[in-house]
Order: sequence, then structure tokens, then C-alpha cells
Amino acid sequence: MRLRKNAKIELIKGVPLFSRCSKKELAAVAAEADELVMPEGKALATQGARGAEFVIIVDGSAEVRKNGRRINQLGSGDFLGEIALISGARRTATVTTTSETRILVLTDRSFKRLTSEMPTLQASILRALSERLQADAL
Repeated sequence: MRLRKNAKIELIKGVPLFSRCSKKELAAVAAEADELVMPEGKALATQGARGAEFVIIVDGSAEVRKNGRRINQLGSGDFLGEIALISGARRTATVTTTSETRILVLTDRSFKRLTSEMPTLQASILRALSERLQADAL
């Protein structure tokens, strides 16, 4: 069953990167996010590879490994790849599905188009990032 528009918006709103966005900005991001179903054992990110998308797990699960060691387990509402959207940095870990997993995917190309078309979206994201960095520094 596919997510309704409001459910997509609520999932995206729960991501710290988008927490300061308006309803209109969230709706624009939701419209660009693709919903996909990934089989168990599918890599969502590979350590060292260039990141080109942001992923939110709708339902299912994934394992996070860094240098071959398991460091985390992800489930519904968890996300990955936010750094790649902003900086294009290489992936810091490998993330592989551990069950059939439904995800929302926002590509870096879509993200760049959205932020250039909606400067307010870019400002909201930068404000959320700034607040996160300040909180981490405390």
C-alpha cells in the first residue's frame, strides 16, 4: 500500500534536517520523494561511495556497518544520507536491508532543484543544520 501525501509529509517532517520547514516546503519535498520497496539484503549505502540520495525508512529494517563492524540497526522513521544531500561527502558506513523495506528516496538532483526553486526551503534547512551543530557543540 502506497503512502498518502500527508503520511509522506509527516515522515519527512520528523527528520531533523527538515524540522524547520513550512507545510508548503514539506509538501514540495514529499512530491519529489519516490517510494520504493527494497528486498532483504539490498545495500542502501556503501561505505566510501559517493552519496547521491537521502533515504527515509517507512517500514522494514536495515543494518549499519562501519569497517565491517555492525554499529546500528535502523527501522521505521530512521533516515540516512542527509550529509550527502548537502555536502556530497562519501558514505561513512554501509547500510543493508535486513528485511523487505519500504523507503522514501530523495535524490541529490531533486534536492538541488527544490532548494534553487524555493530559497525558503534552503533557509529552513540551513537554520535546522545550524541549530543541530550548536546543540552538538554544547
